[in-house]
Amino acid sequence: MVLLVVALLGAAPTRADGVRMDWPLRPRPAVLRAFDAPSPDWNPGHRGVDLAGAPGQPVYAAGAGTVVFAATLAGRPVVSIAHPGGLRTSYEPVRASVRVGQPVGAGTMVGELAAGHQGCPTAACLHWGAMWGPASRADYVDPLGLLKSTPVRLKPLGSVVRSPVSSVTGQRRGLAAIADQKSPMTASARWVVATSVTAAATPYTTP
Repeated sequence: MVLLVVALLGAAPTRADGVRMDWPLRPRPAVLRAFDAPSPDWNPGHRGVDLAGAPGQPVYAAGAGTVVFAATLAGRPVVSIAHPGGLRTSYEPVRASVRVGQPVGAGTMVGELAAGHQGCPTAACLHWGAMWGPASRADYVDPLGLLKSTPVRLKPLGSVVRSPVSSVTGQRRGLAAIADQKSPMTASARWVVATSVTAAATPYTTP
């Protein structure tokens, strides 16, 4: 892990530079299921994060952009927003209050959270995804790595009971402490450091 961080300190800027998102639910939600990038791309994985919510709860645009999809897809109501630089974010299941082509600002309400997300252990979950490029060949990334800020709280390793989610969360917090330091690390390096541990989560199967 130390070698990974050291290598990233000199990483060249990438398309992640300057991209910073807000939480799409308020107050800050619990993350119930982490991002799990499939490898190769066609294998099962979890191309986003599941956030705890409640039916009817407002869902907000994580960043400024233009609505490019607001309809039902495979039986699920979905909203998708295109952001400057080629990033797109998706929100489901969300009953849209916006229309395709509508510009939105960060924090604009885009709809209401619906119940029924597959595998959700609470009354409702928001599946929040982020990707670069067109849907046909999208490069999915962990949306948590795009957040403007994430509070860091470190604990001794021996005091934490490890689980698929808590283990990843703990690692992310530790790396976030490094990424948030005032150093010559590039924005892209900070972003990759913050997202590099998500593959440690227990794999799940999604379409």
